[in-house]
Amino acid sequence: QVQLVESGGGLVQAGGSLRLSCAASGMIRSINSMGWYRQAPGKQRELVAHITSGGSTNYADSVKGRFTISRDNAKNTVYLQLNRLKPEDTAVYYCNANLLLISDYKNYDYWGQGTQVTVSS
Repeated sequence: QVQLVESGGGLVQAGGSLRLSCAASGMIRSINSMGWYRQAPGKQRELVAHITSGGSTNYADSVKGRFTISRDNAKNTVYLQLNRLKPEDTAVYYCNANLLLISDYKNYDYWGQGTQVTVSS
């Protein structure tokens, strides 16, 4: 019913930048919030950044001042700008959307397939 398609991952040197995108499509009535999570090998998935429909944001302490989340509500798309990347940012980054379907008024969480970000030292 809903697909989240991520793009923009890759290999970058420490200090470099990347921009991730995640587009939601399908039987969507509205999107409440969107966010980015990441999971490094051997570690639990953790919240990186989150943005509400009104534009309020919050970030993990480890990325504050380096990463910026934004969204285009008209395109159902969320972005994550990653600056001053560090080797410890290496992980699979997952997009998340909390949304209402056209078919009902219940909240659902959907996830993207993940995109690899690798930062070399």
